[in-house]
Amino acid sequence: MKKVLSEDLILYFSPLFPRRYGRGRGRLALIGVGGNVGKVRKRFKKVALVLASHPRVKLVRSAPILKNPPFGYLDQPPFYNTLFLVRTTLPPRELLHFLLCLERRFGRVRTFKNAPRTLDLDIICYDRVKMDSESLRIPHPHWRERESVTIPLRYLGEVRCVL
Repeated sequence: MKKVLSEDLILYFSPLFPRRYGRGRGRLALIGVGGNVGKVRKRFKKVALVLASHPRVKLVRSAPILKNPPFGYLDQPPFYNTLFLVRTTLPPRELLHFLLCLERRFGRVRTFKNAPRTLDLDIICYDRVKMDSESLRIPHPHWRERESVTIPLRYLGEVRCVL
């Protein structure tokens, strides 16, 4: 099912998006998920399955998938975005490393800033942690400005992270 929000914004609903998965243990983290190259929605399902079966990162909930226009570099296809709420026993930097490895596993190649991509995984927030380093900023500094985060977030219910 899809819900048209505007000419540029469409929400897609399916059995996996949105969905409650389980509880898991560890700290809560909100992961932004995006992509605009290839069969993105199918790839999101595969990523959800990887997270649902990982020993240290457990998928708790997913949001619907939002189709939205690109920003930054505009000469590219629209993006698909969703959010995954996870529980993890990985500390923030290890979670980031895991997510970057997952991006590469699903074909991500970094060519230039805001380039088209198969998969983009961002830590939006991690429990009540605040970090500001060269490699990792938590909460994500631009989440409030991005419809790709704010619209799917409405479907997750209460998120107990510092946002």
